[in-house]
Formats: sequence, C-alpha cells, structure tokens
Amino acid sequence: MSIIIYHNPDCGTSRNTLAMIRNSGDEPVIIEYLSQVPTRATLIRMIADAGLSVREAMRVKGTPCIELGLDNPQLSDALLLDAMLMHPVLINRPFVVTSMGTRLCRPSELVLDILPRPQQTAFSKEDGERVVDEEGRRVAAAR
Repeated sequence: MSIIIYHNPDCGTSRNTLAMIRNSGDEPVIIEYLSQVPTRATLIRMIADAGLSVREAMRVKGTPCIELGLDNPQLSDALLLDAMLMHPVLINRPFVVTSMGTRLCRPSELVLDILPRPQQTAFSKEDGERVVDEEGRRVAAAR
C-alpha cells in the first residue's frame, strides 16, 4: 500500500509531515486536496479511521468556518461534510493514510506513529524543532 498525504504546500505542518515521510525513504502519493477534493466517502473514511469526529476534522483558523455559521454545535455531521466538500479549506490538514493507519498529523510528528519504515536520518522541523535524532529515533518533546 502506498502512503497518501492530503497536502497543502502552503502549510508548514503539512510540509513538515511530507518531509518526515520522505525521511523514512518513502515517496508518498501527494493529493493537494484544495484542488483535488476527496470524495465524500473518502473523507468520511479518513475521519473515521483517524478516530475523529467530523467537527474535530474541520479546520477553523484561516477558513470561512465562523462566517458560514459552522461553529454552531447543533449542525449535523452531514451538513459539516457538505461544507467541507464545498469549501475544502475547511478540511484540516494533513491527513496521512498508510498501511499502519490514518492520522490527522497535527502536530506533524504524529506521522511517525504510522510510517512503516523508520526515519533514515536526523530531522528538524522548519522552525528548527528537533524531532528525530541521528540514529532515527524520535526525540522527546520539550515540556
């Protein structure tokens, strides 16, 4: 099974996630979901497989979520899904699908839990935060 990332190249979290996938030696299938909107069935499956509610999978920051009234807790999942498909910027990112599971990779290092192969080299995020050491082991997050 290929690794699939639902990617937004303008998002640092998405870029870091993609870089960690590549650091494992894999080249994923990249779906730029803003222009290649997933089907309703695919979106429902990803959200369920990631163990999220539809609302948890919806992005609020930098989206028309509030303007569209989607912050109303009374709205049904079906209506939220309709909005996400009509305005894909409402789909939180990045979702990654591998043979080991599906995750909404926020923070980006959550992708490490579902990559079939280990990290090949040290890795730091774009902001300089060290995530993987020289031996390919995950570095504990500073608290």
